[in-house]
Amino acid sequence: MTRRAVARTRPTGEMALLALVTALLAAGGVARFAGPVPADILWAAADVAAFVPAAVWVAASLRARRYGADLLALLALGSTLAVGEFLAGAIIAVMIATGRVLESAAQRRAGRDLSALLERAPSRAHLRRGGEIVTVLIEQVRPGDRVVVLPGEVVPVDGTLVQEGTFDESALTGEAIPVTRTGADVVRSGVVNAGAAVDLQAAASAADSTYAGVVELAQQAAAGSAPVARLADRVAVWFLPTALIIAGLAWLVSGDPDRAVAVLVTATPCPLLLAVPIAVTAGMSRSSRSGVVVKGGAALELLGRVGTLIMDKTGTVTVGRPEVVDMVWSPTASRSEALAYAAGIEQYSPHVLAGAVLRAAERAGVAPSQADSVTEEPGRGATGSIDGQDVRVGRLPVGTAMPAWARGAARRGRLDLASVVWVCRGAEPLAALFVRDRIRPDAARTMRRLRATGINRIVLLTGDHVDNAVEVAGLLGVDEVHADATPASKIEHVCSARGDAITAMVGDGINDAPALAAADVGVALGSRGSTAAAQAADAVILDDRIDRLADAVETARRTRGLAVQSAVAGTVLSVLAMLAAAGGWLVPVVGALVQEGIDLVVILNALRALGGRPRTVHVEADKLLHRFAREHEDLAQVRAAVREAADAVAHGTGPRTDAVVGRTYALLVDELLPHERAEETALYPALADVLGGPEGTFTMSREHAEIERLVRRIGRHLAESDTIQQDQLDDLRATLYGLDAILTLHFAQEEEAYFTLADTESGDASHS
Repeated sequence: MTRRAVARTRPTGEMALLALVTALLAAGGVARFAGPVPADILWAAADVAAFVPAAVWVAASLRARRYGADLLALLALGSTLAVGEFLAGAIIAVMIATGRVLESAAQRRAGRDLSALLERAPSRAHLRRGGEIVTVLIEQVRPGDRVVVLPGEVVPVDGTLVQEGTFDESALTGEAIPVTRTGADVVRSGVVNAGAAVDLQAAASAADSTYAGVVELAQQAAAGSAPVARLADRVAVWFLPTALIIAGLAWLVSGDPDRAVAVLVTATPCPLLLAVPIAVTAGMSRSSRSGVVVKGGAALELLGRVGTLIMDKTGTVTVGRPEVVDMVWSPTASRSEALAYAAGIEQYSPHVLAGAVLRAAERAGVAPSQADSVTEEPGRGATGSIDGQDVRVGRLPVGTAMPAWARGAARRGRLDLASVVWVCRGAEPLAALFVRDRIRPDAARTMRRLRATGINRIVLLTGDHVDNAVEVAGLLGVDEVHADATPASKIEHVCSARGDAITAMVGDGINDAPALAAADVGVALGSRGSTAAAQAADAVILDDRIDRLADAVETARRTRGLAVQSAVAGTVLSVLAMLAAAGGWLVPVVGALVQEGIDLVVILNALRALGGRPRTVHVEADKLLHRFAREHEDLAQVRAAVREAADAVAHGTGPRTDAVVGRTYALLVDELLPHERAEETALYPALADVLGGPEGTFTMSREHAEIERLVRRIGRHLAESDTIQQDQLDDLRATLYGLDAILTLHFAQEEEAYFTLADTESGDASHS
């Protein structure tokens, strides 16, 4: 089925059946005034009109070696025809047709959410060739082509921006706020150009772009059959014989076949036929609107029963790209000088760590130095000339003399489990940049939410080294760690876990695809993940937030709960109605009306799965969260200045120490303290309702007070004299290092506990 054919499909058959049987039922009611025979003919016609498609549905189920709720509906229709209870049969026919239309409506709503992805896939692209813009089929775009994306158009392929652009990523991520990306940023196919026309260099063909895997998954979901409501079939296994036994006993004891018919009429299993698949399709719709596309109802049902969760590390619980997390530099250099040198050389390098260095310089507001004659030695680093001096960025050459600060930096890199990028001027080490793959800020909160859903075992499964894996696992609080895993060993771990509980695997890379396919439920991160992972998975997270996993599991749990609740409640009520009918208290017509009421209640209850978790924070609080998250990024320079001042004090007194500490104090007073006070007066009160009152932010407020106290203490040190004295060094050093530690902890706590409450990511956050 084609993409557009899927979008045009409508339940015309169900609507026609409902219109026909409803018209025949109403016409029979009018004809009853003329006599019983015309009315019975019309009602019998309605019964037959529903009986024929019901027989087709049952035959299809039996061919698939399944029997269940459809068979009981067919028996009810047939029995009313057999004993002449045509009015009861017509009511049942309307009930079944109405349920089919309701089911199709729920599926259609889910289909609209899923087919929106399909409709956004462009068929043509504009290429810049020889000064002209040529329009070609999307299949003709090749890596390296210069692609022009006009305002309002969908980006056709993954590529690298040539200049700054603004994009609406809501179709993939649900984010309403346009995201501004700078030149050299990677842009995913499927997002919309929300600004002026931009050029990008294609990094892949359309078929190999990130969006291709998501489109294929959505096509499977939209073009496939109705979700497999296995829960309904399991209940029907005992419900069907129970209904037949009660009907048979009622006939045997009373000798009246009408009682058996009344039992079968009240046993018409619409709670099973309709409530379960409606809840499942509604849950699929809810998931896709939350940024997670689920392949089918069976996958959603399994996701709601997961007991063990296995997660890849790199790119799943971590951001998936290296970042400069800190740096130290020689007493003879400055932070900005070292960053400018590093960025000047690395701007010509394609190495993955070069991007981390350039982003660090950009965050610090440092422009790259002008570098000449840059060359790169794979595995060693890049070398060039800046202001007539040789500058090297990468590994330290063998035999390089290591001053004390450099030996300390090397040791710190080992202790922090970070890669060290050295900046050398000539033979002298100038600075050390510590590079690490950051843990996602929403990862820890996601783990807590997943445990709250009932998942009792979380395993970190990674190909990374043991030390790095254990460090990440300790920060996230997972139960088990398996490091140095290969694709084959990942499959072994997944298969072993499946023997103990329903197991979900979450990953993003090509090496995760086999394990995703081997799990009961495979979940792939589709934003920057591989197409292979998206194709192998049962569900795809469309944006770059791991907390969408918790959203999906919560939706699946809620959907399953509503499906079970609807099926059990409807079945219990149906059994009570069957017993009443067997006792002669319900004639077939009244029994049909009672069953209609039961069906309406359980179907409306099942449709509650379209809802979801209430909005975590209100709109104004959401705006404040984004504002202060951006300010955290801007304050990175202030935090770095605190560490620089502490290191300067550690080296003793002198003009440089006086200048660095004085500048740091000015930054603290002018930039940091206003930020902290604004959080205290604006953000924290706005979060009080979410956090259960003002006491929910008490710990953070106490940290604000401690930060202000330490800043005041630094100010008093500077007020003692015009220059820092020898006897001030110990206390001043302790104060600065203490402030650095508190700021690191405080910022991390706010980012994990508060900023992840935002419904969407800020534009800045999307770059991280």
